[in-house]
Amino acid sequence: MIKMSVIFAAAAFLCGMNAWSAQPDPISAPNVRAKGKAGTNNSLNWSGYAVTGAVGSVTNVKGSWIVPAISTPCPVGSYQYSSFWVGIDGYNSSTVEQAGTDSDCANGVPQYYTWYEFYPKRSRVSALAVKPGDSIQGEVSYIGGGNFLVTLTNVTTGQSFSVKGKVANAKRSSAEWIAEAPSSGGILPLANFGTSYFGMNFTSIAGTCAATLGGQTGPIGQFGAGVQQITMVTSSGTVKAQPSNLSTDGTSFQDQWYSSGP
Repeated sequence: MIKMSVIFAAAAFLCGMNAWSAQPDPISAPNVRAKGKAGTNNSLNWSGYAVTGAVGSVTNVKGSWIVPAISTPCPVGSYQYSSFWVGIDGYNSSTVEQAGTDSDCANGVPQYYTWYEFYPKRSRVSALAVKPGDSIQGEVSYIGGGNFLVTLTNVTTGQSFSVKGKVANAKRSSAEWIAEAPSSGGILPLANFGTSYFGMNFTSIAGTCAATLGGQTGPIGQFGAGVQQITMVTSSGTVKAQPSNLSTDGTSFQDQWYSSGP
C-alpha cells in the first residue's frame, strides 16, 4: 500500500470503512524473503513480478490489473486481506512507494477500496471507488529530490487521483507488480481472490506492465536477468499465491490464490 498528501482521508481512516475500526491496521510492506534463487523467489507476503537494477536506476513503473472479486463467501468472524499494486522499491530495500487496490473480507462482508503508501509511513485509503471487474492503472514516478508522484486511475469509471510524497533513503533499485498479504505486526490471512489478472493483455491498457530502469523503458519481460518471479508461501513452504509465466510479449500474467496461510 501507499502514503502521503492530498485531498484524501485522514490518517485515522487507514484501511477501510467503519467495519474495520476494531480490526488490524493492514499495511503493505517490503518483500519478506523465504527462499529461492535469482529469477525465481519465494516470499512470505508477495506474489508476482519484480524487475531489479542498480541503485538509483528506477524512475518509473506502470501497471494495470482487474480488481479481483472475493471468490468464496467471506467467513463470519474472520478478517482476511489481499492487496494488488504497482510500485518502486521493496524487493531488496526497506522502503516502498506504491499504489493499489484491496479485495478483503470483513466479518463476512467483501470490501473493495484503493490506497497509496510511501512505506515506512503508513498507508492511506483514497477516495477513488472501485468494484470487482474494474480495470485499474497505477503509475509511480520519481520526480527528484527524494520525491515521488503516485497516480491511480479507475479506467472503467474514468476517475483518478494523484499524490506526491517524499521518501528518505529510497534506493530506486526495483519495480514491482504484486499481489500481497499485507501486514499488521505480522502477515495477515490472505483473502481468497481466485485469480488476479495483470497487464495489457487482460486490461487493454497500453504501456502496462512496464518500467524505466537506467533510462530504458520496456515491459517486464524486456529486462532479462533482472526479472524476478515471486511465489508467496507460508513459513512451512505451502504455496499461498503463485504467478503464471509472463505472456509472450512480456507484459502480462495471472496470479492464482491457493491458501490463506498463515
